[in-house]
Amino acid sequence: MNVPKTDSIAPADVLETLASELEELTPELRKAASYVLDNPNDVSVSSIREIADAAGVKPNTFVRMARSVGFEGYEDFRHPFREAIRRRGTDFPDRARWLQSLSRGGQLGELFAEMAACAISNIENTFAATDADAMKCAADAIVNARHTYVLGVGVNNSNARNFTYLSDMAVDTIWTIPRMGSVATDDLARADERDVLVAMTCKPYRTDVIDAVDVARELGLTIIAISDSAASPIVVGSDHAFIIDAETPQFFPSSVSTIALLETLLAFVIADAPPEVIASIERFHNRRHAMGLYQEEWKDR
Repeated sequence: MNVPKTDSIAPADVLETLASELEELTPELRKAASYVLDNPNDVSVSSIREIADAAGVKPNTFVRMARSVGFEGYEDFRHPFREAIRRRGTDFPDRARWLQSLSRGGQLGELFAEMAACAISNIENTFAATDADAMKCAADAIVNARHTYVLGVGVNNSNARNFTYLSDMAVDTIWTIPRMGSVATDDLARADERDVLVAMTCKPYRTDVIDAVDVARELGLTIIAISDSAASPIVVGSDHAFIIDAETPQFFPSSVSTIALLETLLAFVIADAPPEVIASIERFHNRRHAMGLYQEEWKDR
């Protein structure tokens, strides 16, 4: 049976084909195939020598096994399994092992190209799925709010803090949660319908973010959700939602599109805010210049 080599073929299809051909294989090939069926994750993260040693056969046995089910060689056979990892189809540790396997195989140039392509694609796809009117509505909610709480945990905590840091130059109503030593649900204890919560999380969704969003809904806050799926638990039922693309060869979801979207949202907030915010930004930078915190050009020290 021939298995077509396409980027769309799934590991499950390869495994099904391999299982259907198992009885027709020689004992050595069957040994290799059985190992793959029992340990499919190893295909993407192990070199051919490593997987052959684990299966107790010679590396060439895996080449012949791949050809027996229609692939040109083991690398073609391996391709769908690696694509599944690249598309976030497996756990983070397996993705990390895959990255290391690229390094061992001298394929870092391929990884570099994939990282660049994913970063550009993520931003393009995110902005294509967002329109200026939706962005303005969310910005209006922030400008008109008594307080805006920006919630991010894990890698998104730094994204939330960056948004608050930049906004603080113009307005003083935007705060990052959770605060140091606190939990987000406690930080929302005094919030009400006059306030806004900007919350962000991607798969696997953080339960502490989901819980905080649930509390915010009960308190009547306006919810601005940023996530990677329309089915995300923080997106469903939110007042404003932005779906970002977070694909990456990395072992953790990409933040590139999240940062780009947050920077755009902040630009809309500043554009939508009262004229006095410009004076506030100007005072902020004048003070920094006066304190010698900026250096405009290179100086020989």
